Amino acid sequence: MSRSSPGSSRSPLASLAVIALVVAGSAAAFAYTAGWLSPERLTPTRLVAALAPAGGPALGHRRNHAKGVCFTGEFQSNGNGAALSRAQVFTAGTWPVLGRFNLATPNPNAADATVRVRGLGLQITTPNGDVWRSAMIDAPVFAVSTPEVFYELLQTAPKGAEAMKSFIGRHPEFLAFAGWAGSAPWTSSYAEDPFNSLNSFLFTDAGGTSRAVRWSLRPAATPVPIAPDELAKKGPNYLEQEIASRVAAAPQRWTMVVTVAEPGDNTADPSKAWPAGRRTVEVGTLVVKRVEAEPDGPCRDINFDPTVLPRGMSVSDDPFPAARSSAYARSYDLRTSEAKDYPRTAVTGSAKP
Repeated sequence: MSRSSPGSSRSPLASLAVIALVVAGSAAAFAYTAGWLSPERLTPTRLVAALAPAGGPALGHRRNHAKGVCFTGEFQSNGNGAALSRAQVFTAGTWPVLGRFNLATPNPNAADATVRVRGLGLQITTPNGDVWRSAMIDAPVFAVSTPEVFYELLQTAPKGAEAMKSFIGRHPEFLAFAGWAGSAPWTSSYAEDPFNSLNSFLFTDAGGTSRAVRWSLRPAATPVPIAPDELAKKGPNYLEQEIASRVAAAPQRWTMVVTVAEPGDNTADPSKAWPAGRRTVEVGTLVVKRVEAEPDGPCRDINFDPTVLPRGMSVSDDPFPAARSSAYARSYDLRTSEAKDYPRTAVTGSAKP
């Protein structure tokens, strides 16, 4: 999504409509699919089909976050997380990771500067056989408060500014995300972006005490703002080329920070940030050591299902992880059945191993 210049005549209402369309595409993987929307059941099949662009889905690709690049590396746990969860991943040690930097779009050929939301999928494995998968985005809050409202947003966004004005009147929480999308600085590197779980999960310690948490990855690299039009000049696939070159020169790092909820905090609504001052624990460092183009890369066939959790972690009362799991599963089934449409040959200009 390109943003208006200071002299643009685009109205605030029109801008909100554009942002809504971005949300409809970029947040699609968070959609609800468990069938609460009576009387006509919303199934994963119907939802994922509705997320396709006007020309149809990109066969063989993820139905959202379709443009991405793989990475491998390690998670260096400092042991601090053991006070929150008995999961082996938080004991002091170093564990292998597999991940994917991505853009929140159903179009695998989208130009980088046209996509506002960026994501990071992550899988960490430990010697006891446990696996932790997470799918994060750079936005600090989600667009809406409930799965039902998200579905309403999907139906409303294409109808334009007046429809969005009515939607926002009913669901003012959308303005927090819209404010971020319209004013937060862009960067020209995945290495400079933070990534947030947004959804709440439960960590259970060795004594059996459970706490609601969210987590974030905070970049070691200093963010350098760039205007979208300047990013566009660098080329449509600059982000994956840049991160490949950067990692080849030196491993890139993010600190994982876990935020602990206090009694009364809303753990079921990812559109609400928890108050400042909540307890935070730095539990380790993600180190990205190698970047590979997705067509032949190790992340191509991974489903970053956020309900795949190690012992010592579980879902909370937040309904979105289960919804995302259902949508991801449907998307996975579709794209793997269409593998002939996505041959394992790196495209020209993509990241190199």
